[in-house]
Amino acid sequence: MRKIKLPAKTVIVWDWNGTLLDDVGLCVSCMNVLLSKRGIPQMTVGRYREIFTFPVREYYRKAGFDFQQEDFEVPAMEFITLYYQSLPQANLFSGVENLLVSFRKKNVRQLVLSAMEHEKLVHSLKSKGIFHFFNKVSGLTDHYAHSKLEIGQVLLAGETAVKSEMLLVGDSLHDLEVANDLGIDCALVARGHQSKERLLEKTEWVFDALSDVVALVG
Repeated sequence: MRKIKLPAKTVIVWDWNGTLLDDVGLCVSCMNVLLSKRGIPQMTVGRYREIFTFPVREYYRKAGFDFQQEDFEVPAMEFITLYYQSLPQANLFSGVENLLVSFRKKNVRQLVLSAMEHEKLVHSLKSKGIFHFFNKVSGLTDHYAHSKLEIGQVLLAGETAVKSEMLLVGDSLHDLEVANDLGIDCALVARGHQSKERLLEKTEWVFDALSDVVALVG
């Protein structure tokens, strides 16, 4: 584990997809259905982690979609439909519930900040049996995953803890960008939607497992 000293944390802001929920394989499978339909070469998980980005429109372009032939919203909504139909197949990463229990025992407030549409996010958390661990939950108001910054600002507005006591835990460079803009620390776990190599290009706070985050909180 990478040894990094941080101030004691009293608030953890969790990302959902790729951080607590292991849905990368599901995302690749759904996207490959769309690519096959259009005669575009399919992708591997490795390729996906190299090109996935926010806003997701750019990721679709890198995957091979031609937005002169069709509007972005067409494949985007096709993907969303497939994804939510298949979502029950995605599981939590191993040890997530024990980790959430551990932080609750430490009296750490736990929030969720996600690029998933809000009502779908709430349903997903409840269906996985972990909604009750979180003090607040915030998702986007639409399905197009532009940015989490604005809803992050609203999410933290009512928190009484100082920024140095907050930690965002995610799996993407967008999570890092959001944390930086919010003025809070960020730890990235390299088993989600972007490769470890990409994450390490921007920060040394990259870990192989969620369990490594426990020592950061203090």
